Amino acid sequence: MSDLEPQGIHLMAKPVGPICNLDCDYCFYLEKEQFHPKDNRFRMSDDVLRAYVGRYIAAQNSSEVEFTWQGGEPTLLGLEFFQRALAYQREFGSGKVIRNTLQTNGTLLDDNWCAFLAKEGFTVGISLDGPQALHDLHRPDKRGRSSFDKVMRGLRLLQKYAIPFNVLVTVARETALQPLAVYRFLKDAGVRHIQFNPVVERAPTTSDASRGQQFATPPELRLHDLQATTAQVTKHSVEAEAYGEFLVAIFNEWVRHDVGTVHVMNFEWALAAWCQLPASVCLFAPRCGKAAIVEHDGSLYSCDHYMYPEYRLGNIRTEDPSALLASSAQQAFGAAKEDALPDYCLSCDYLFACHGECPKNRFIETPNGEPGLNYLCAGYKRYFRHITPYLNAMAKLLAHDQPANLIMQAFHGPLLIKL
Repeated sequence: MSDLEPQGIHLMAKPVGPICNLDCDYCFYLEKEQFHPKDNRFRMSDDVLRAYVGRYIAAQNSSEVEFTWQGGEPTLLGLEFFQRALAYQREFGSGKVIRNTLQTNGTLLDDNWCAFLAKEGFTVGISLDGPQALHDLHRPDKRGRSSFDKVMRGLRLLQKYAIPFNVLVTVARETALQPLAVYRFLKDAGVRHIQFNPVVERAPTTSDASRGQQFATPPELRLHDLQATTAQVTKHSVEAEAYGEFLVAIFNEWVRHDVGTVHVMNFEWALAAWCQLPASVCLFAPRCGKAAIVEHDGSLYSCDHYMYPEYRLGNIRTEDPSALLASSAQQAFGAAKEDALPDYCLSCDYLFACHGECPKNRFIETPNGEPGLNYLCAGYKRYFRHITPYLNAMAKLLAHDQPANLIMQAFHGPLLIKL
């Protein structure tokens, strides 16, 4: 096998495309509807589903295959779609262990859904932005009504059926100002796995308007466009420094009380870097390009943040996904994350933990005027600087075969081990 051929690939399916029953104003994917014909039904057909399941399983060299279903809102397709998907997984599985993850807004979950998800061993990600006042700021339904009670009902059903789940919190500008309110609300609700995603959305530019787009395209589409270094963000995008303070405030509470009992993915990603382990998420990996998305029509794109015609790799109905991810186009896409880093990043103490984060957010200038700095850089530097001594101690604990949660003894009594 050549170095360009991935040892394993990860595809994320969007079987209903961008269609959703909510109208979240920060959603980067709702705009993608414009890239499809107006009469599009936005439903993955049975022939596409069968081809996707069969080709994806065949492309894996490992004994385990993970299917990730997102949207839009995938539950709009109904139970029958997912029952057929699992039937195809069993048909093509050939003894492999098949796992399924569903990302949902939770509003359509009911007893039938949860009985199915529990029986089939799904892991569920549910979107919830905190207490009702914060959640409903940006996540109304299509008629502008609150979605909070329906989401909470879905969360309670996941707990009732003992379905493993995590909560995805999208951190908008207002959310960042209330870190402990968000974190404590989730803990009180019995949530034990949390991930925080910052809202960073560039405001449309003149060149975007000329392309007929409502939202800004990724800066890589306009490498020589000077607007890419001076772009503004939308009013609900989180401020960089505020996002850093948000993470610091929650980390301070977590490291004193909740290590080992509440799993905050952002902190676990950082701890892995301090333990010199490879990044488990593309955000903080040196390169990207090892994951891609499959749209409802079978089209395969480099990344869900780059679902534009320029980044379409092919179609899974007729092409091998492993070959598409090993293509020169996708290899160049992945390498650009590392190759395009400004000197400011290359000399940063936290390059090992950050690697410039997501390329879609690299649209401001460095203090020296270099283009390509991540919009969130100041916030990440604040966060990484603050957590360094704690993560150094936790990494030493783990290196000595001690649990990381012993770090909490430093706040509540003597640390009864030698580091």
